Amino acid sequence: MAPELALGGLQSWMQSVIVHPGPIDEALAGREARALLPPELLEHVLLPSATLAAGERIGIYHEMYLLRMAEALEKDYPALAHFFGETRFAALARDYVRAHPSRSYTLNLLGRSLADWLGEVDELKHRGFCQDLARLEWAVTEAFDAEETPRLTAHELEAVPPEAWDELRLVPSAALRLLELRWNANEWLDSTKDDDHDHPKPRRRDAWVAVFRQSYAVYRRELSHSAFRLLNDLVSGRSLGEALAAALHRRGTPGPEALTRWFQDWAADGLFSRIDQPGEG
Repeated sequence: MAPELALGGLQSWMQSVIVHPGPIDEALAGREARALLPPELLEHVLLPSATLAAGERIGIYHEMYLLRMAEALEKDYPALAHFFGETRFAALARDYVRAHPSRSYTLNLLGRSLADWLGEVDELKHRGFCQDLARLEWAVTEAFDAEETPRLTAHELEAVPPEAWDELRLVPSAALRLLELRWNANEWLDSTKDDDHDHPKPRRRDAWVAVFRQSYAVYRRELSHSAFRLLNDLVSGRSLGEALAAALHRRGTPGPEALTRWFQDWAADGLFSRIDQPGEG
């Protein structure tokens, strides 16, 4: 018996088939699609052409959707795509989309689980490096897409009364991301800027990186471990007095001149948006 699908039902069926992460045969037989249209009745709503069966015709749109997902991932992870190569990255992207299909109206969120997912891929060469590179590129994407927030200037910092410094808190920019890396992913990402793409080999290398945005451009600054820990304490919400006290008790923290220079650099980079004084906010 021919199915009676209103326009809304037909649209729902077509969407469920097109966005299904598996092969087209699985998509047509999926629970949601089958509830609207059993696969054996497909030709009642979609005729074959002179060269293609009905399933092959809808399969074109299904294939295009997966290609669009892979294209979106490559846009967020261009260095990772270059590292894997076109064929390998396309295969990984398809597998990833099957495991983490898009659930949002925007593709901006599609790749947010890629770094963790790479940890589950069987026989992945240089797994730790690939995960660090993915984490770094995702931080760049998040920094670019973050909301615009004001920039705290060095002049505003200098205007704070000395007696208020212990209790004040520095509110980070919405675009700021801090990463601890265990591989030379930041160095490798820098090498993609060269036309000859003379990349270093993946190797273990600890690095502490701040990713931030200025004037619609995203930058990465490597920090010393001491600077990173102090900055991370401030970003985590510790007061300036608490963060500095903790830093000064740690081995390797430099003297006042270097600390002053760090704060000047962070203000110049726009890493903080405002000061929260005691009793505010």
